[in-house]
Order: sequence, then C-alpha cells, then structure tokens
Amino acid sequence: MSMRPRPLTVGLRRLLPGIALLAMAPSVALADEPAAGRQSDGNTTQAASPAKAKLLGNITVTAQSRSQEMQSVPIPLQIVTAKQVDTLAATDLSKMSLFVPGLVVGGDQPTQPRYELRGISTDDFGVGTDSAVGVYIDGVYAARSGGALLAFNDIARIEVLKGPQGTLFGRNAAAGAISIITNEPSDRLEAKARLRFGNYGKRYADALLNLPLNRDMALRVSVLDNQSDGWIKDAATGRHYGKDDDWGSRIAWRWNLDKDTRVLLSWDHERLNQPPQPAIGLVPLSNDPNQRPPFPADPSTYLDPLHAPLYNDAVGAAETRRFDGATLNIDHAFGWGSLTSITAWRHFNTLNLGDYDGTNHIVSYLDTANVERNTSWYQEFKLAGTTDLTDWVAGVSYYDEDAHQTSQTNVTTDSLDTLAQNVMGVGTPLADISAALASFGLPYTLLGDPWHEAIDNVGHFKAYAAYGDVIWHLDDRLDLTTGIRYTHDQKQFSWYNRPRSAPQFDATVQALNDAGVLAMLPPEAQMALAAFGGNVIFTDASGAPVGVLVQRRDSWQDLSPRAVLSYKFTPDVMGYVSVTKGYKAGGYNSVQIGSRFAPEKVINYEAGIKTLFPEQNLLLNASAYAYRYDNRQALTLDPNSAGTGVPRYLVSSTDQQAKGLEVEAQWQPVEAFRAHFNGTYIDATYRHATAASGADLSGQPTGEPKYAFAGGMSYTWQGVANGALTFDLSHAYRGKSRCNRDSQLQGTCQISPNFTVGAAQQRTDARLDWQSSGGRWGVAFYVNNLFDKRYVTGVSNISSSVFGTPYASVTPPRMWGVELRARL
Repeated sequence: MSMRPRPLTVGLRRLLPGIALLAMAPSVALADEPAAGRQSDGNTTQAASPAKAKLLGNITVTAQSRSQEMQSVPIPLQIVTAKQVDTLAATDLSKMSLFVPGLVVGGDQPTQPRYELRGISTDDFGVGTDSAVGVYIDGVYAARSGGALLAFNDIARIEVLKGPQGTLFGRNAAAGAISIITNEPSDRLEAKARLRFGNYGKRYADALLNLPLNRDMALRVSVLDNQSDGWIKDAATGRHYGKDDDWGSRIAWRWNLDKDTRVLLSWDHERLNQPPQPAIGLVPLSNDPNQRPPFPADPSTYLDPLHAPLYNDAVGAAETRRFDGATLNIDHAFGWGSLTSITAWRHFNTLNLGDYDGTNHIVSYLDTANVERNTSWYQEFKLAGTTDLTDWVAGVSYYDEDAHQTSQTNVTTDSLDTLAQNVMGVGTPLADISAALASFGLPYTLLGDPWHEAIDNVGHFKAYAAYGDVIWHLDDRLDLTTGIRYTHDQKQFSWYNRPRSAPQFDATVQALNDAGVLAMLPPEAQMALAAFGGNVIFTDASGAPVGVLVQRRDSWQDLSPRAVLSYKFTPDVMGYVSVTKGYKAGGYNSVQIGSRFAPEKVINYEAGIKTLFPEQNLLLNASAYAYRYDNRQALTLDPNSAGTGVPRYLVSSTDQQAKGLEVEAQWQPVEAFRAHFNGTYIDATYRHATAASGADLSGQPTGEPKYAFAGGMSYTWQGVANGALTFDLSHAYRGKSRCNRDSQLQGTCQISPNFTVGAAQQRTDARLDWQSSGGRWGVAFYVNNLFDKRYVTGVSNISSSVFGTPYASVTPPRMWGVELRARL
C-alpha cells in the first residue's frame, strides 16, 4: 500500500477558518501568559523579587484529585508545561521524554508505545496486557497502547507522578501515572495559529479558536496537521521512512448551567497514516534477492546501523490509526463540597505492519502486522469536601473495554525454504522440487508465493473500583494523608490460531495432484509438501493448536492503600514520608495460547522535601525511595521457540527491587534569566528471575541506567525590535544500560564490535524566539538534537535464529525548523 504525503496546502485549508479570525478579532491579553514584550524601564537584569520567586512552584495540579499548588503535594512529580512543550517543538510526549528523567516513552511506533517510570515498564503491546504506567487524559484512563500516545493538542500541562499511584489513580499505575490536562473553554475570545517549516520536509500547522457564546457558554476548537518527508530512505525503492503524517482536532464546549453546576463536553479525533518503524539490517548482503544470509549470523561482520543502507520490503507496510473520543464532565457544588461525574467513550482502529528481517531478499522475507480495534467506556462519580480537620475525596468508577487484535506473521515460500534449511536441516525442499519440475519442462513452481499465519484475540474487560482519600490536618503544620482503593477486575480472553493461508501455493500443489505429478515425486518430496500442508510458524508443536478457539475467564481483587505524613517546617519548607501500594491487573500473552499471569504489585517507601527560598529565588525538591516489585510482566524473546518456527516474544514474570534518589531545582536570580535541573539515580535489580533462555538473573541489574538528568536555561532581552528576544538551551542525559546475562539476546547491550548498543544518550535543544510587544506576533528558530547525536536503541533478534537476519533501530538525526506565530 503506497502512501503520498499530503501537501501542506491541504492542511492549511483546514486551518484557514481559525487563521482568518486573527485578522478580524480585537486584541485580547491572556491571563496565563505574561506579555513577552512588556518593558521594564530598560533594566534587563532586574532582580527577581521574593514575591515573584513564589511563582516558581505556583502551578496548580490535580495529582491528588484536588486542586493544589505543586509545592504542597507530598508526591514526587514533575510538571511539563505547555511552554516547555512549545520550546522543544514537541508533537507528542515521546519527542521530549528524555527531558523528564526517570521517564522513557518509546514512540518509534506510536500505535505501540512503550512507557517506563523508575525502571518499570511493560514491553508487551498485546491486548491481553496492560501498561504499568497509567496514562490519563483529563482524568480518563487511556487503556490500550494504541490510544495512549496521541499528538499534543491544546495541552495545558502534563503531570508526571513517579512511584505507584494505585490509591489515587487506580489499577495499572503501579510504576506511576502520566496525567495530561487540556485547556478548557474560557470566557475570553482567543485565536491563534502557528506554522513550522524545517528540514526533512517538516510542515506543521495548528490553530485554536476560543469563542464565548454567551454569559454562560464557551466553545474551544483546535486543529493540527503534522507532516514531514522522513529522515531515512530505502536504498532500493527510494521510499522514505521516519515520516510524520498526523491530523488531529479537538472540540470542547462548556456550559455553566447555574452558579453551582458546570457541564464540559469534549470530542477528540486523530488520524495517523505513516510508514512503519524502519528496520536496518545488520548483515552485509549482495543485491541478489535470492542470496540467503549467512547462518548463523556472525556479530563480528555486522554493519554499523548508523551508516548502513536501509532495505525494507514489507508488502503493505504502514502504521495507521483512527482515534475518536468523547468526554462529558459535570461538576456540581454543594454547601458541604462537590460532586463530579466523568463519562467517557473511546474508540480506535490501528494497523502496524512492518519489516522484521531488515533485508529485501525474498529468501528471508518476514513481516509482522498488529491489527487492533478497541472500544472503551468509563464512568466515575467523585465527591470532595473540606472541613477544618480534613480535605477528603471519595468515589466509585466503572470501566468496560472490548478489545480485538490480530497478530499476523507473513513470509514467502522462499523464506520457508530458508527456515527448513537453517532450523530443520532438510535443505531447501521447495526450491529443489521446483528445479526438478523445471528440468522436465513442467510449468510449475512452488516459490515466490505469500504465506500468512495469524492469531486472533478478543478481550472483554471490566473493572470496578471504590476509593477514599483523606488529608487530616493534625495541626497547623502536620498533615496525615490516608487513602485506600478497592479494585475488582474481570477479564475474558480468547485465542484463535487460524489455519495458515497460502492460496497460490495450495493451487500449485492441487494442480500437481490433478496432473498426476505429485504421485510421481520421490517420497521425501511428498513428505516435504505434506509438512507444508499446515502451519509452520504458529503450530501445535509450539503450543498453538490450529483452528481451535481457546478461552479463559479470570477475576482479581486488590486493596491499594497509602499513608503520607507531611510537615511544614516553615511556610516554604515541607517534608514528607510515605508508604504506597500499586497494583496492575493480571492478563494474557496474545500469542501464547492459554497463557495467564497474575497481577503485579509494588510497595514503595519514600521520603522527600520540597523547599522554596524566596530571597534566593530558588526552588529545591528532593526525594529518596525504595520499592519491591512482585510479578513484573515483561516481553522477552524466547530463543527456544526457534525449533518450531519463527521465535516468539513471551511474557515472563520477575520480582524486582530498586532504590533511588530524585532532585529538582529551579532558579531565577534576575527577571531575565531562569535555570532548571532535574536528576535521578536508581539502582534496579532482579530479586528472583529466570530468563526465557534459562539464564538466572537473580541479583543482576534490570538494565535501567543508574543516572539520568536534564537541565536548561533561558534568557530574555527586552526591547529588541519592539519586542522580546528569548534564548532557550536544554540538555538531557540518560546513562548507559546496565547489562545482565540476558541483555545480548534481547538486543539491549553490546553484541558486535562494530557499533554500540545501550550507550549513554545525550541531546541538546536550542531555541531563539522573538515575540512582539503584547505577544501578538512571534517568530522562532529551533534545533532539536543540536549536536546530531545518534544512537542504536536496540537490536531485534527475532529472525536471527531462523534466517540469520538481525536488525537495529536508531534515533533520528538533528532536526531544525522555523516557527511563525500569530494570536489575538
């Protein structure tokens, strides 16, 4: 399936209504952003006052299901503001997660993202498994991975809560939670638009209109169109990979029904249509598509993927998504507190079909496809109130999800011959039979035919929860927070391993039989054809019965408590200690028929301090923690399955532990200058673990780097061309992977002398931004990955033990662009 980039003019036509309003509407100042061009008596180094220093931590968050200032919340959290998103020109969270130490968001495949916090992740994207990091958009859980990484659209802020959040956020927040908050319709007319043009054909546009309809109603509409031509090209076909092709829109309507009741209705839509992640082959091959790769593969001969050519030949390669979601939020205030109702519906369809052998040779052809269809409903009722003694919240929630997935593996009869030769040791039977038929002048061949195998999954999931959380004000300085959540999960799951589909091959075999040729073949040839009469990848021998519907039904219950003791030493210094529990529901491996694994549970102990020094205009926060994680579910390559077909990724359960330290600093010594720093240290190891290869990993590192940090600074010169000129510089560092006995097989550590895997990563971003007085116009030049640092992020060995074709993934090169803005 070929795809053409949508011309920028198409995106601009969609944005024109919002852009046109800029010329027609009067100028309106925004309350949440100061006018960048405002003068300060010519003094560009005016000292920041102690009163203004308070603004360093003056961000209202809802991390505890209450509106609180960030510095008063006894939870380790990092806030990503809309300004930070714009400064980094990030289009989704994966484009900037390196600047949030402790957080990893793998977005190379946006329909199958990988989230990690404090060294805990869930690599499996199958519908039978949930992520250990909960993603919430305006309080609504983004369940399946296919809808968990959407493009930024009118974002107010992102709250990254580190450590288990089972009590406050519920199931599947065992490692932490990412809470994405969007902007609500306001009572001020607002319109703005932005264009970006950059290298690799970057074309980005977004527009926003906030329209007060009357005294009680307002409407907010935003759209975006994100396009690029891609940063890597197939050496044989010229097709571009690493492209962007994403369109999104959001509509939010607010109605103040009366002075005590607010209704907020929103609709989100996104359409993604781009090539899949490129698979860069590591084995040097000729241009002959019939050359079989050397087997077994020799790591000493591997190409450096940062400089190797790309050859991908997956038929119908694409990554697509259509997402739609609606959320109804109703708030009502009583004399004693408030009631909130959240009703949400989500639906998406995704396809991810890509090359899994990193070559364009038909004799090693392998592609896989993940096809999903998902619909979910969410309902929550929450009560909240405040007394002289307590601040409290309590609520109940219900979640219902229908998930459908098809896991496809597609090969050719030529690559089946390679499998027979490399794994079964029986030569190349289909090629030999075809050659023999040709020698007799018979017009039959068994080569060049497609071969498809697939497993279908259907999941019906329900979750019920009841929770309560109380902040007890023991005195003016001392607070005790206690909370608990009860969760009941019900899951139904099924597997159906389809009989393989090879219509052309079957037609040829039938023709041979009808012509009487089949009976004349040698017995070993007849046996070979009989062996190819059924599945060869998902087989009975591999534990996947063919043509049999297998079903499971399970339920789990959990109580997740938390207790936090916090003390205000001064109005600007608060310390806390906490014990919290996290819970992730049990589940199933989509391609391991009949599999079942128990829930994950974590206990986290934490102590922290949050401080503000007004005289020094300095904010300092720090926390230390230790956790024990039981039954962590991870997707790992099983080399033992190669003998029954293409190896599979299986879910394995391990027990882990970690201890760590996190620090945050913000400093604004003068009005014009601001600096910030975030850093983490973590020592994560296995308590009990046995790899699929049989290696004992107990006491070994999990792979999580020990150190990560991010910092930056900005300086603003006032009075430049009747406006303000701001320079931003950001730098991030993530340490090298800590290897264990299974790391090479999983492709996360060094496997070849010719390149490095798991190396420490660095990225530096810079931005020079001019904004007119009053903020109506703006222009910027930005660079992401200023020093063009490139890294090999991993090696896939899924086809190594069958075809001898490992492949690698790499990070993108330097990106730069120019941004133009206009607003009322």
